[in-house]
Amino acid sequence: MPVVSNLVPDAVGLGLRRALVGPLRAAPAGALDFLEVAPENWLGVGGALGEAFEAVAARWPLVCHGLSLSLGGPGDLDAAFLLRLRRFLDAHHVSIYSEHLSACSDAQGQLYDLMPLPFNRAAVDRVAARIRQTQDALGRRIAVENISYYATLDAGSSAAMREADFLNAVLEAADCDLLLDVNNIIVNATNHGYDAHEFLHSLPPDRIAYIHVAGHHDEADDLKIDTHGTPVSPPVWTLLEDAYARFGPRPTLLERDFNLPPLDELLVEIQSVRTRLAGSRSHRRAA
Repeated sequence: MPVVSNLVPDAVGLGLRRALVGPLRAAPAGALDFLEVAPENWLGVGGALGEAFEAVAARWPLVCHGLSLSLGGPGDLDAAFLLRLRRFLDAHHVSIYSEHLSACSDAQGQLYDLMPLPFNRAAVDRVAARIRQTQDALGRRIAVENISYYATLDAGSSAAMREADFLNAVLEAADCDLLLDVNNIIVNATNHGYDAHEFLHSLPPDRIAYIHVAGHHDEADDLKIDTHGTPVSPPVWTLLEDAYARFGPRPTLLERDFNLPPLDELLVEIQSVRTRLAGSRSHRRAA
């Protein structure tokens, strides 16, 4: 695929939300290194908001994180949307496009939620074929994100795979990259009773395009809810440090979708990511 990432390994970014457009226009250039945008939220947006988006898009490189492609869904991929999406990615020189390894639609349309896929070989083959189709349509490799989920679809089946094995099989069969969400690993490891660090260490370093960190809600000792509405928690910071130790520096994106604080508070968390990246570089040099 012809598009190559224009992000340095220690780049740190922020998810663009409409409430942040104004503050970001006034932020110093060095406050962050890139922005992540959901293209569905900006395709066809004009007027003052469209002009504001173009202004921040001109200040920082963009990566795009899709919301609606439904790579694991039952219906055909939306060819018209993929064409519009490719034009958007090309116009804004987007080097990385990612989507969720999930289904978000059924026969009636969008579900507005991310549904897990069954962890079996048939699902691997089907979703990998759809990822390859998407890559051909967009003219670039894509990255798929390990999602958070609260129920498994094939529990107890003799065909069931472990989540890590399923994820690795999809990456190999589709020849695509991974958007590694460390918060989702912590959420799933807690809710489904496996070791987060063992899961992390099973992943292929050469396929990690970038990393997500985010906050979650602790409902109970054995139940975490993936909200993106709180600061990053200590277990997620610890797993992020392990990821850097295991894979080396990777571009890292701070997600915050709800309960948005002032931009200055988000920049403090971005600095926390930078501190951990710098620590990982120092450790690797010493080693």
